[in-house]
Amino acid sequence: MGLINYNIEKYSPKQLVIIPLVFLVISLVLLALNMATTGMPVTPGIDFSGGTAVNLYTTDTKDQLQSTFAGYPLIDISQGINNGVFLQFSAMDDTKFKELTTLINQKYPDASINQIGETFGKSLQYQAVIALLFSFIGMTIVIFVAFRTFVPAGAVVLSAFADMVMTAAVMNIVGIQLTLGTVAALLMLIGYSVDSDILLTNRVLKRQGKLHDKLAGAFHTGIIMTSTTIAAVTAMFIVSWLGSIQMLWEISAVLLIGLIADIFNTWLTNAGILKWYVQKGGGK
Repeated sequence: MGLINYNIEKYSPKQLVIIPLVFLVISLVLLALNMATTGMPVTPGIDFSGGTAVNLYTTDTKDQLQSTFAGYPLIDISQGINNGVFLQFSAMDDTKFKELTTLINQKYPDASINQIGETFGKSLQYQAVIALLFSFIGMTIVIFVAFRTFVPAGAVVLSAFADMVMTAAVMNIVGIQLTLGTVAALLMLIGYSVDSDILLTNRVLKRQGKLHDKLAGAFHTGIIMTSTTIAAVTAMFIVSWLGSIQMLWEISAVLLIGLIADIFNTWLTNAGILKWYVQKGGGK
């Protein structure tokens, strides 16, 4: 069946879950360290921390731009829209912001300047955290109501939680900040993770047959779904990268990270827990 042979008969449930759980623990440690330094598990972008975003058109090198704005809290220089240059400044007082605006208007008259106040950014940060928490709590309630059995429902929730944590940790490692776009991607990831885990759990608990056959059948259906989604998101990632569409690039990058994490957490962690549960007499 298919190109990938999914055979976990020779592995114990403990062997299946140990590697993903090690990665989960490492990810939690990385998020804790980041929270100790930034106040957030994932480094917040200017959407949440406040600051100034500038898109300008110039032939100046990165070193020249850093020299030009040496007196201001410049935190990042990247490619902007339509082959422009995108600059990010951390929050500054009104006097400093007016000086920066004057400098930019004089030296780069075609530049666009957008400021997000620190207070407004903190408000957005709070709302984003609440949205993620309520989404996860709502998902948890629905899962437990649907399965009404602690172990299978808990396995689904654990896998979804691990997807989120591992994705957030990788975001910190590769330098993807928490923005409105990446929050949207994390919300989408919750839904996708639950979808693949429900497929696996339903196949194992509600169908007759040998456990190995049910796991293999669920895997081949699920991996086709995941591969199709990865292909679509990869296309979006390439197009947004070539077109310098920052928000779409961030969303697609986060989704790709999460989808890869979901493969491990669904077909190792969740499958291992379900294998243990069935062998102990749970399910049909």
